[in-house]
Amino acid sequence: MFDNATLSGIALSIPKARRSLQARVAWGDHVVTVGGDAPVRVQSMTNTDTVDAIGTAIQIKELALAGSELVRITVNTPEAAQAVPHVREQLDRMGIHVPLIGDFHYNGHRLLTEFPDCAQALSKYRINPGNVGKGDKHDKQFGQMIEAAMRYNKAVRIGVNWGSLDQELLAKLMDDNAQRAHPFDAKQVMYEALITSAIDSAKLAQSMGMPPEQILLSCKVSGVQDLIAVYRELAQRCNYPLHLGLTEAGMGTKGTVASTTALSILLQEGIGDTIRVSLTPQPGEARTQEVVIASEILQALGLRTFVPSVTACPGCGRTTSTTFQELAKTIDDFLRAQMPVWRKQYPGVEGLKVAVMGCIVNGPGESKHADIGISLPGNGEAPAAPVFIDGEKALTLRGDNIAQEFHQIVENYIEKRFAPRA
Repeated sequence: MFDNATLSGIALSIPKARRSLQARVAWGDHVVTVGGDAPVRVQSMTNTDTVDAIGTAIQIKELALAGSELVRITVNTPEAAQAVPHVREQLDRMGIHVPLIGDFHYNGHRLLTEFPDCAQALSKYRINPGNVGKGDKHDKQFGQMIEAAMRYNKAVRIGVNWGSLDQELLAKLMDDNAQRAHPFDAKQVMYEALITSAIDSAKLAQSMGMPPEQILLSCKVSGVQDLIAVYRELAQRCNYPLHLGLTEAGMGTKGTVASTTALSILLQEGIGDTIRVSLTPQPGEARTQEVVIASEILQALGLRTFVPSVTACPGCGRTTSTTFQELAKTIDDFLRAQMPVWRKQYPGVEGLKVAVMGCIVNGPGESKHADIGISLPGNGEAPAAPVFIDGEKALTLRGDNIAQEFHQIVENYIEKRFAPRA
């Protein structure tokens, strides 16, 4: 038996909050706060040609409705820069106020200067210090982007990537390391180059007058252990909000598992203020899949709640029928699809818990733990499906229309519990 002392030592593991500055990323009256005591935000990126303003706006709408709170778009040519205000206009017409982040490489200083409408339509600029210019041009061109951010009151993310790291900085650190009595290995120097590039760039931006609370940092790599090592050290050295993401994670199971592993470990340690799952879509897969996975990571950790959760058993020899699988998927898809409307219509519905179980072993127990649950008959069981509502058995469904009837029960429950009272 457990005694009181033993029980008092068992506690829910809650991620420690890393205290960072709080940034504001806004479009009009719609403000997304990042860092500080704000929740960890979900970010995504389009893969459309930004010149196609309508196609880009449609994909941004899809990402936003899936739960992305910030969306990054490529701004790589004068034509793309000219299209950005039209993208923003299309979104505003559709009632989609998600802030847009401009992703700049190599020529961002020119595009932000020559196309002021683009600079104004964006809510944040992503600056890669490894791609802003070499030698004497580096600080000047970096400064032009920071000046644009200050002129239009925009936030910036200084995003370092080990695939495009500042080679001059890396060479200097390598030379310095070679002079040490006991040199570090090459990977440690690479880590240091990533962190130094990010922090030194942030300090340079501040020296130009950029408010520190409007600066976010990221140091993206493609290895799980590398990402964890870099962000642990970065978090120790600064209090800027941090954007997490495993760059080029890959597709399918590999990309999902790698991103989930890396981000979950860091988030559990309180590191990270925005996240993106850089998933390569499989053929025919929607771009929104990366948003779904990012949201699921935060929800699984208990950091955010985006959609009602559906508990379903994995199935075994007792569950020869596929009815519970089909019903679980139908309910899950339905709840997720309704959330863009339900967030406004039914406040708090994202906290709903539904259980769809396949046999008598764990079915009734799991159903009682959920807000609403059903235990479908397994192999050899009586053809009856008890339904539990708020922990109590409410009714038993029988016949060929169990799935449709339970679906309606769920809808009725949501209406009754979450509809605002007049």
